[in-house]
Amino acid sequence: MLGACLRLLLLLPLVCCVPSPSRSPPRNCRRCCDNSEPPAATAQYQMPEVRTVINMTILKGDKGDKGDKGTPGKPGLEGPPGYRGPLGPKGTKGQAGAPGDACKIPHSSFSVGRRKSLHSVDYYQALVFDTVFVNLYEHFNMFKGKFYCYVPGIYFFNVNIHTWNFKETYLHLMHNDKEQVILYAQPSERSIMQSQSVMLDLALNDEVWVRLYKRERENAIYSDDVDVYITFNGYLVAPSIQ
Repeated sequence: MLGACLRLLLLLPLVCCVPSPSRSPPRNCRRCCDNSEPPAATAQYQMPEVRTVINMTILKGDKGDKGDKGTPGKPGLEGPPGYRGPLGPKGTKGQAGAPGDACKIPHSSFSVGRRKSLHSVDYYQALVFDTVFVNLYEHFNMFKGKFYCYVPGIYFFNVNIHTWNFKETYLHLMHNDKEQVILYAQPSERSIMQSQSVMLDLALNDEVWVRLYKRERENAIYSDDVDVYITFNGYLVAPSIQ
């Protein structure tokens, strides 16, 4: 029995190698001059597409340098105001300021008169006064008959006199040593009141006064001890802008 089994096992490979008589192997007839064609089975087989995938995380390089600052963009809309912050601590007391200029006076005015007549005996003669109506801060010097400017600015001046009949009246309103306006009356049978006014731009320490001018004729102004006929007035209109 064992021997029969061994013989069957030896014959099994031969049976498997024998081609089946019912199916012959395929053959393709072609001429020798024809181009070679791949078998049908080979034509149906497609090679798979190979795509290379690079993992960028593995190839990540070092961090580059910081680029240049870009141009600023347009400002945005203004936001709503924030809440008021808490009150801060009280600051320390500051230093005392420089002392002010005590000589800087924003006002200046005067009004003076003369109760005595005057005959001019010199070629030029300053008219002095003996009566004070107003002399704010003593800017008018009664001994010299001159107003001294301590507050630069625009001033208004006015002089009034009474002429002497049959005598000439010739006066100048002076700014320092220069004549500004004239007050003149020819000799006449009767005496009259004469007036002259002017506005002057004065600098510090300028002088304004009245001067008699004698020519060939006698120059005189009239007054008496009872009434005041001769007056000289001036006041600051606008101080200069410092």
